[in-house]
Amino acid sequence: MTVMIDQKKFRQALGRFTTGIAIATTCKEDGSPVGLTINSFNSVSLDPPMVLWSIGRNSPSRADFEDAGHFTINVLGSDQIPLSNSFARPGDKFSEVAWESGNKGAPVIPGCIATFHCKTAFCYEGGDHIIFVGEVENFDLNEGEPLLYLDGRYGVARPHPDTA
Repeated sequence: MTVMIDQKKFRQALGRFTTGIAIATTCKEDGSPVGLTINSFNSVSLDPPMVLWSIGRNSPSRADFEDAGHFTINVLGSDQIPLSNSFARPGDKFSEVAWESGNKGAPVIPGCIATFHCKTAFCYEGGDHIIFVGEVENFDLNEGEPLLYLDGRYGVARPHPDTA
């Protein structure tokens, strides 16, 4: 039985949950880079180290990620809003972006506050999205404040004064 819900209000309710912003990257069989902005990134396991993210079933780059067998998650810092916007749009996203070749060629974007180099462990169908679970083979951690997304807008986290 399918429950009928107002999709616009459902999306608004989901927007109340603050998320980080990242760029998922991989490379096509010919070695050309592929990437898109995501906010569906989560940890799954510490042992083995695993993460997950999802991509729209109708995304033009979905098949590239499925075929590659590996991906990199580039976690954006608060100063990287232009990158987030650029990778959220269609077109050649790497033409004006410096990047380095990472795990099996998957692009690494310098200046990110964290980078996770993963091999695809599982792909699951999840409604109108495909969920990728990756085993983390390596990672990098850098200084900086994370770029956040809340209620359809960017934000920056500030520690609460009641925490040590």
